[in-house]
Amino acid sequence: MANIAAYIKESYVELTEKMTWPTWSELQNSAVITLIASLIIALIVFLMDESAGNLLKYIYKTFA
Repeated sequence: MANIAAYIKESYVELTEKMTWPTWSELQNSAVITLIASLIIALIVFLMDESAGNLLKYIYKTFA
């Protein structure tokens, strides 16, 4: 049980004293970059899905 308490104490010290946390503006910049990247990837996936769907419709219409 003493090992668990020591682990928790050391973890707390590391999180509060040894780590460097991002500033609010750095956090906002990272969030904006993540949002933009997610939108671009979603757009690419949407275009690929629509292209494949239209190609299959064309094939089914032509050979059916």
